[in-house]
Amino acid sequence: MGRYRKFVFVCTGSDCKKSGCKQLTREVKSVLKLDPHKGRFKLIKTKCMDFCKSGPIMVFENEVFKNGDVEKFKGKIQ
Repeated sequence: MGRYRKFVFVCTGSDCKKSGCKQLTREVKSVLKLDPHKGRFKLIKTKCMDFCKSGPIMVFENEVFKNGDVEKFKGKIQ
């Protein structure tokens, strides 16, 4: 198994589940499987990250992406 260079954390706490973290996880996985990103990132599901009012939450390189902002995340990983 190769080493990943970057990690993406997605909250799967109860409030984020209600806000759609499963859909967010699917979208992030599909982005990370694209050719330029394949094998460079690892998606990690976490417990609550205490941003419950802004869920679903994703963290990448110490930046919090609130409300499942996948488009902003896509711009960040380019």
